[in-house]
Amino acid sequence: METVLRIQQLNKHFPNGKHALRDVNLNVLRGEMVALIGASGSGKSTLLRHIAGLVVADGASESLIEVDGCCVQRGGRVSRDIRRVRANIGFVFQQFNLVSRLPVLVNVMVGLLHRTPRWRGWLRLFTPQQRAQAVDALQRVGIAECHAQRASTLSGGQQQRAAIARALVQGAKVVLADEPIASLDPESSRKVMEILTRINREDRCTVIVSLHQVEMALKYCPRVVALHQGQVVFDGPSTTLTPALLRELYGVQVDEILPSHTPTPTHAPQSDGVPVHMLPQPALASWRAAGA
Repeated sequence: METVLRIQQLNKHFPNGKHALRDVNLNVLRGEMVALIGASGSGKSTLLRHIAGLVVADGASESLIEVDGCCVQRGGRVSRDIRRVRANIGFVFQQFNLVSRLPVLVNVMVGLLHRTPRWRGWLRLFTPQQRAQAVDALQRVGIAECHAQRASTLSGGQQQRAAIARALVQGAKVVLADEPIASLDPESSRKVMEILTRINREDRCTVIVSLHQVEMALKYCPRVVALHQGQVVFDGPSTTLTPALLRELYGVQVDEILPSHTPTPTHAPQSDGVPVHMLPQPALASWRAAGA
């Protein structure tokens, strides 16, 4: 199966000296649904922002990030063609990133700006076909009746669904969702995760979602990538996560959120014979020896 995301030797130091990402190597196949888990500060959001080209890796490094065969950044430099590459990357932010005073429909049509003449975008002169496309996306996420409302009048869950609709009209091949349910109630969280799952299944869209809620990762994502202090310490099927590993990641007892049997989700493909893997034991040993 085709690789849609390739990350090699990704390192990131911030000005305060924090080593936010450490030698991250990651391949994601087309159509996978992957959860990023880890404690706060482990590097989940930083990794997603690097994939989108919103943050650059350490300069003069050997880092490489490619999406759908196109370079996002290499050696700490964003690709000159980054605007075209970003057209294939939808980003769902934790805080929605909607313009509160604009109607929901207009917020969704922002996802069409990359293929709309700039002057038409400035004047909001979207075509009837584009408006219909936006309404259809809102229908898919279950809030078409809200299309004329100002974004500020929606609930948090509705705003997040509008943000997902924006990624839908964008035609993104990879959707990055950064803690999309962190500020939502349980029912809204369930609806958002089910929408992301449906997009993954129906559109063959690759979805990478960072989550604090481990039970959501287990329920909706066949593959899990765990980060600790910027390093990938687990990469494999969600069914193979153990209470011991989760205790080491989060430092708390988490056995109660792991069911005795977790069925393998069927809505997204597995690795088609290319095994995803746990970090080799020597690397885990060095991580534990460092005081994890």
